[in-house]
Amino acid sequence: QVYLDGANMNAQVGICRPGDYGSDVSHLNLHKTFCIPHGGGGPGMGPIGVKAHLAPFLPSHPVVDPLASMGRLSKSFGVVSAAPFGSSAILPISWAYIKMMGAKGLKRATQVAILNANYMSKRLEKYYKTLHKGKHGLVAHEFIIDVRDFKKTANIEAVDIAKRLMDYGFHAPTMSWPVAGSLMIEPTESEDKGELDRFCDALIYIRQEIAEIEAGRMDSNINPLKMSPHTQATIMSSEWNRPYSREAGVFPAPFVRPDTKVWPTVNRIDDIYGDKNLVCTCPPMESYVSPGEDDFQEAIKQ
Repeated sequence: QVYLDGANMNAQVGICRPGDYGSDVSHLNLHKTFCIPHGGGGPGMGPIGVKAHLAPFLPSHPVVDPLASMGRLSKSFGVVSAAPFGSSAILPISWAYIKMMGAKGLKRATQVAILNANYMSKRLEKYYKTLHKGKHGLVAHEFIIDVRDFKKTANIEAVDIAKRLMDYGFHAPTMSWPVAGSLMIEPTESEDKGELDRFCDALIYIRQEIAEIEAGRMDSNINPLKMSPHTQATIMSSEWNRPYSREAGVFPAPFVRPDTKVWPTVNRIDDIYGDKNLVCTCPPMESYVSPGEDDFQEAIKQ
């Protein structure tokens, strides 16, 4: 049986059908291809489509049989969702999007997503290497830029570029997935050309900053990338012992202006260390003792 990663449907809707080229089961990312919100811990919704021969093996439900409309009862393989048909708060968004777009609109969205990714990859090719291009030198709806060599030449890693992008007003793309030391950029069909160009310009400016480090004109440990992101508190502090100007830290490009800048709220903390090393920030146990609690416990003992 062949499983297809539904994250790639943004490059396929209206153009091809997974069932036609050998896929037996696929999980669909509604948050990317079908319009629901994404990130921030939710919401999330991922319907799974299967071919008919796998339908009897789908999860059942103790109250409503999902396959009752097909005239047969599903076998019991447990429950994976409290609601038999998923989230009633999320699915109508995707349903409305599909209805409003129609077949032609969905196909057009796919085409624009592919066009956007290839446009950005082409704009950036002088500055970053794109991995895994097709035989014609093209990509699908996303592309992966390789930044691993910068670790050797400038002590700069993917996380440094990701954090520096915040100073330019952008949330970083997917980092180190599916290739460690890379950035995977997915413009989708939603952004206009101006926004795509600003993002490309930001990465080009960052590449120039890396070149300054490579040339020895900037320290490899104390530089705008390693010290990013720059918050208002950092810039307004009376102390500034960094070998670059405050302006270079917070207004690194002409399109990053005081009246439009989106300010990061916190500096870099500890990256993945905090995810792997839990630190208890709870008050000591003594602080949970209520007034008179000791007398109460003593009375119980007596």
